[in-house]
Amino acid sequence: MRNRPPREFFKTTCTACGKECEVPFKPTEGKPVYCRECYAIHAPPREDRRRRF
Repeated sequence: MRNRPPREFFKTTCTACGKECEVPFKPTEGKPVYCRECYAIHAPPREDRRRRF
């Protein structure tokens, strides 16, 4: 098993619905941030979310 530190979450406001939520990354000013429910609606299709190396 890996010994990872606990994941840090950041409080923010959903761009779409205005609900307060927590995300596992530091939000960048000017980029949209969605809560779990709104992300399901606004997320790109799965084939577009592949890693590109």
